[in-house]
Amino acid sequence: MAAEHFDVVIVGGAAVGSSVAYHLAADPAFSGSILVLEKDPSYQRCASALSAASIRQQYSTAINVQISLYGIAFLRDIGGHLSVDGDAPAIGLHEGGYLFLATPEGKGALEAGHAIQERLGADIALLSPAQLHSEFPWLETSDLAAGCYGRSGEGWFDGYGLMQAFRRKARSLGVTYRADEAVGIERQGDRVTAVTIADGSRIACGAVVNAAGAGGPALARAAGIEIPVHNKKRMIFTFRCADPVARCPLVIDPTGVYWRPEGEGFLCGLAPPEAEDPDSFEFEVDHTFFDERIWPVLAARVPAFERIRPGRAWAGHYDMNAFDHNALVGPSPELANFHFANGFSGHGLQQSPAIGRGIAELIAHGRFVSLDLSPLRFSRMAENDPVRELKVV
Repeated sequence: MAAEHFDVVIVGGAAVGSSVAYHLAADPAFSGSILVLEKDPSYQRCASALSAASIRQQYSTAINVQISLYGIAFLRDIGGHLSVDGDAPAIGLHEGGYLFLATPEGKGALEAGHAIQERLGADIALLSPAQLHSEFPWLETSDLAAGCYGRSGEGWFDGYGLMQAFRRKARSLGVTYRADEAVGIERQGDRVTAVTIADGSRIACGAVVNAAGAGGPALARAAGIEIPVHNKKRMIFTFRCADPVARCPLVIDPTGVYWRPEGEGFLCGLAPPEAEDPDSFEFEVDHTFFDERIWPVLAARVPAFERIRPGRAWAGHYDMNAFDHNALVGPSPELANFHFANGFSGHGLQQSPAIGRGIAELIAHGRFVSLDLSPLRFSRMAENDPVRELKVV
């Protein structure tokens, strides 16, 4: 019995994989068949559903700024892109801004990043301590030297809603979704020829996209390729504050603690130190991390946060690229039709529109057409050419 065949098999149907599927199906230059394999069709534990679901232009590298400028334009016109039968998705985009804070030691890096952002057209204001106090009177500024605030183009949205909108639109364009797990890759020379799924059956294909998130390294290994991507647990905590904190953006403290409004309260988090950040696939929440590491910073930076009521908390995962904390995008030199979309290091949801479009262009046109994503090429690891992003949250 001959194997089933699809022109493109996308492994992973969350935001990035479904963005690839949508952009490829919508490209007039592509007329082939597309299969998306998703082992967890409930999406309950995927990064798209468990992240803080935010978007920013405040990066220190041009490519990440450009990706996010495209991303915010896409989200603003979500109905124009992803409506199905006149029904526009609702993702609750709120451009509340990011606010990066810097002490004297971090002021230079903040100013350098701001210069790049401003040159590329991002609407980011560089503020003095006096301006910070005037804009955000609830903020403790005595130890600060500067802050960068996104006046527009930055904020937060319904990440699960965006993922489902990509999925619904892709399906309306003829993409097939299947609840199956890809466990093997067959190759001949420098090309992939088939994907093996968990029940042992084979799907012949013309190209594969690895958008498997936490499962990305195992899928790459099945193709004979090692990638330096590791699963890192990140916890998000929520709380309510007794006193008003008006016009609060998403704030990143110099310590790395971040918080933003969420409903009638706030959510917050902090990446643990590298020595306390092992690879992890579990979802347990350590509430002492909030009590001991996060709340003291919150209360010192925003005195109103001394009186809070903690709420629910959850854990999700980053697929962290240990090489440079940026995504691997496109084929490896040894497998021309095996495309990577892995190692987003916490940026996957906000980068999904541009990355999906870029991977689709590589498959349909053989090159990037709209935005040159080559700084994120797979081969940069062998070339020792990292994307040195300083603003990893």
